[in-house]
Amino acid sequence: MDYTYTIIDSDAVSNLQLHAFLDEYGDFDCINTTTNPSDGLNDILKYTPDIVFINLNNDYSAIFLMVMEIHQYTNQLPILIGIASTKDYAYDAIKNGFFDYWLQPYNEFDIRKSLLKLKKRVPKEKAPVTLCLKSYNDFQYLNTNDILYLKADNNTTEFYMKDGTITNAFKTLKTFENALPGNFMRIHQSYIVNTSYVSRINFGKSICALKMVNEHIPFSKTYRENMESLKNILSKNTLSSQN
Repeated sequence: MDYTYTIIDSDAVSNLQLHAFLDEYGDFDCINTTTNPSDGLNDILKYTPDIVFINLNNDYSAIFLMVMEIHQYTNQLPILIGIASTKDYAYDAIKNGFFDYWLQPYNEFDIRKSLLKLKKRVPKEKAPVTLCLKSYNDFQYLNTNDILYLKADNNTTEFYMKDGTITNAFKTLKTFENALPGNFMRIHQSYIVNTSYVSRINFGKSICALKMVNEHIPFSKTYRENMESLKNILSKNTLSSQN
């Protein structure tokens, strides 16, 4: 599984540079970028990213207040990496539990060492490939790579498989939302999709298409930000042609 991250930084150039460094590693996915601590806190509570990159050059006192607030609402603090043009805030960052402190302009060698240290100390566990559906004494095993999408049906969930079969589970969609690997995304009150099979996103009609099935899956306004994040992730390694 990839490490998810968000950035709190009002400097657009700094953001682009940071994205460029992280993209080289291939296992860091950006969830969102915000420009101030208030929006950053909302992102952290909403998306629970693994890593938060924070530029301390502007309003650093508000940043540290935000870090204190995170402790009030979450059981586990995300990995915090501070970014600054000087060492002035390094002591405060260490006191507030920051994992590392990066100086600007960025040093590629220092960033590489920091990320390798992060991977060693906080290894990302691989999500299980097989999902077990249990009903009394009946155990059914599904390869998550073969699941196209999940659909809620009252208090049950239907699994639509790439071979055309449909498997029912007597549990709600919410039960599976956090149990599935990171490539599964909730896009509607009634749908979770395997993003590996998404072939098209139409924001005008609020639908997405999946490979191997001739139907469109709707996404709702509530989950539009999820679709925006998915669009950004899918766009990283694609060629773009605009009409």
